[in-house]
Amino acid sequence: MDKSFDPRAIEQALYRQWEESGCFADRDEDAPPYCILLPPPNVTGTLHMGHAFQHTLMDALIRHRRMRGDATLWQGGTDHAGIATQMVVERRLAAEGRNRHDLGREDFLKAVWEWKEHSGGSISSQMRRLGNSIDWSRERFTMDAGLSDAVTEVFVRLHEEGLIYRGKRLVNWDPVLHTAVSDLEVLSEEEQGSLWHFRYPLADGSGHLVVATTRPETMLGDTAVAVHPDDERYRHLIGQQVELPLTGRSIPVIADDYVDPEFGTGCVKITPAHDFNDNAVGARHDLPLINIFTIDARLNENAPEAYQGLDRFEARRRIVADLDALELVDRIADHKLMVPRGDRSGAVIEPYLTDQWYVKVGPLAEPAMRAVEDGRIRFVPENWSKTYFEWMRNIEDWCISRQIWWGHRIPAWYDDEGNIYVGRSEAEVRERHGLWPQVVLRQDEDVLDTWFSSALWPFSTLGWPEETPELRRFYPTSVLVTGFDIIFFWVARMIMMGLKFMDDVPFREIYITGLIRDAEGQKMSKSKGNVLDPIDLIDGITLDALLEKRTTGLMQPQMAKKIAKATRGQFPEGIPAFGTDALRFTLSALATTGRDIKFDLGRIEGYRNFCNKLWNAARFVLMNVEGQDTGLGEELRLPTLADRWIQDRLRATAATVTAHYDAYRFDLAAQALYDFTWHDYCDWYLELTKPVLNGDADGAAKRATRHTLVQVLEALLRLLHPMMPFITEAIWNDVKAPAGIEARFLVERPWVDADAFPADRNAVKELDWVRGFITGLRRIRAEMDIAPGKPVPVLIQNWSEIDQSRYLEHRALLDFLARPESVTWLNADEEAPESALSLVGEMRLLIPLAGLIDKDAEIARLDKEIGKLDRNLEQSEARLSNASFVARAPEEVVMKERTRVAEMRTARADLNAQLDRIRRM
Repeated sequence: MDKSFDPRAIEQALYRQWEESGCFADRDEDAPPYCILLPPPNVTGTLHMGHAFQHTLMDALIRHRRMRGDATLWQGGTDHAGIATQMVVERRLAAEGRNRHDLGREDFLKAVWEWKEHSGGSISSQMRRLGNSIDWSRERFTMDAGLSDAVTEVFVRLHEEGLIYRGKRLVNWDPVLHTAVSDLEVLSEEEQGSLWHFRYPLADGSGHLVVATTRPETMLGDTAVAVHPDDERYRHLIGQQVELPLTGRSIPVIADDYVDPEFGTGCVKITPAHDFNDNAVGARHDLPLINIFTIDARLNENAPEAYQGLDRFEARRRIVADLDALELVDRIADHKLMVPRGDRSGAVIEPYLTDQWYVKVGPLAEPAMRAVEDGRIRFVPENWSKTYFEWMRNIEDWCISRQIWWGHRIPAWYDDEGNIYVGRSEAEVRERHGLWPQVVLRQDEDVLDTWFSSALWPFSTLGWPEETPELRRFYPTSVLVTGFDIIFFWVARMIMMGLKFMDDVPFREIYITGLIRDAEGQKMSKSKGNVLDPIDLIDGITLDALLEKRTTGLMQPQMAKKIAKATRGQFPEGIPAFGTDALRFTLSALATTGRDIKFDLGRIEGYRNFCNKLWNAARFVLMNVEGQDTGLGEELRLPTLADRWIQDRLRATAATVTAHYDAYRFDLAAQALYDFTWHDYCDWYLELTKPVLNGDADGAAKRATRHTLVQVLEALLRLLHPMMPFITEAIWNDVKAPAGIEARFLVERPWVDADAFPADRNAVKELDWVRGFITGLRRIRAEMDIAPGKPVPVLIQNWSEIDQSRYLEHRALLDFLARPESVTWLNADEEAPESALSLVGEMRLLIPLAGLIDKDAEIARLDKEIGKLDRNLEQSEARLSNASFVARAPEEVVMKERTRVAEMRTARADLNAQLDRIRRM
């Protein structure tokens, strides 16, 4: 093995070996199936921290189950990402001075496919960098021929049952992209705006009503003014007419419970064609719908002539000015409001009345709810089922059409009379409806919402509508790993479609993860400039390169500065190469049951140190067993306490980690592995073997210890492998020979069977006593600033015969690791000199201080340390006594300061007690 661990030297070469050898394609017909669907990332995308987090967990599950003997399939693929991909290609055309209309639909789609072949799919190579053990031979793309056939089949069948229909309704409309968009593609953030209060004159000339709006331009489409039916101020006006300024129209005053009498004046303008809530009110009162916008949010022919053709915001300015001139502006107030913007275009989204295709989801939602209610599908954590039910019980029909060219074109055709024909092809339509060739048909220009094809992912990727072996074997899949933010958009729709077309649930369990946020708890986004690229964390990146990312919108300059600040100056030059294993283990350790997960670069550095610790431990083992007899193939006794103890600890750890995997508690599994590796194996067991390997132990003892060293290390590598695949595979490649194993790869080894290692509770009790003795003396040395290697006299009080027999049995070990100069067992009536104390159970370990330290120098050192601590404590206490700091600082900052104060007070008390002991000498 190399002297130091360098992830860049091993990772990509190992992955190529795995993939080329077919390690990820398990087709054991006799093994129980275990299948996970990869939520298909956008083909235009790159790996972000959310991907890295969820992919790590999925890969850990797949590798774990593969090692447990299951026939695993991690079904991967990418989504065609209709709007996002079309925008990428249109930008490329714009750079050449062209647009899609210059090319026409057919040539434009050819350009998209060419881009996909040459530039798309970079995310697949990034997934390989993350170590994803996907069966790449089965990789799918939502626009593949087979998946496209499945989309058409589902559309036609649902239409035949009356579950897909075409209708005119309000949708989220992007006036830049000229298409309807889903709620998930609308980002609403608080912005500073205005609240305009306008006077609407009563038609009988008796006065006016004051209505408030944040969108003055929409008033031209008002068809009513609403008040609450119990509002005494306006009850007498219900049924009367008001004049709608600037339009020459009169509109009624209506009563509706939707109105909040406490908000504004208690009068609300109703614009059914341009507001979702108003649309519902309009439906209840049979109000007309007047659309005043074009597809690019300019005012159309339904607006007064003076405003026609104006952009909505220019129209707003003119309308306000004109109303002011008519003295109809009551007042204008500053107002913060949530503004919906398209996540791709950044344009303000408009509710827009247009013809679209819809799925009638009510009949599909009922069985989907029952599947969760009766336990056929289980949410983990279970509380997310409440979120699922809340949405499903208030579900609305699903708008599935999009006004773009890239995507699955809607299989519907129109004749010149406007009749609609749905079929799998034009030929089928003509044959089914007896349409002669001379009847001109034109196919619908729209494509389907990307989520429509994604909803079929669990069975379309396995070959449906064909009855493939994979479909029979792996459907239903085992678990879906996804975020809570797409429970509605994807999870629920997959359940509905799976039950409808497969007559079974698409997955047995749904593991819902939290969302990765930055160290300050902020959502990672390009607009905030706090995005971290997982590949940067794996390979490292300089501060200058981070700053350059501002040109791509991925990282703002202040983010690079935040990195150095947040990590307390550890990385002033940028991010070092942490490697994939450190990143994966960090993400696994962060996978709590919480909703939000804070990612701190300091945490990943700690797990990079963990990788180094494991690497160095393996080097120690290999150096001590190379060319030596490890007792393979022989019946071995375990003569040392340490050998028996580590076997028991390994047994317990294997059982614990297995249980945590079954419960999706990756954080607890990671913690158990960390504790065993760092503390039990590296800090204790390796040290405990040195007296045997380097001392006068007999050959049988040395052989048994070498055997245990290798055996436990090999098992530990198997336990760590699902979370840390690269470093464990690299080490295992050197360990397999001394371990007597002939397998090609660690990835093909079985999971650790806890029962293969003997339980030995007596060894645990014995070694706990030994460790207590050693750490007790080490603690005293550290507290009293005594050199670790300096032998010290030890006095023992309050001891039992068991304590004395344990000491005598393990004296060689204690002498080697604790370095006592002498050990004196004091009788109950013997008084000890002034000493430092440590407890081992009821037994008291004492080290007399006289002669071991320079009294005056130690008093001076402690006085200086206490003085420094007092100054820091005074500063922190002053900060906490400042009411302004406590009120304005983030809660976590205040809590951190309070914790720091408590720790400093404890430390000061310990130092003062130590100073008192020194002075009494």
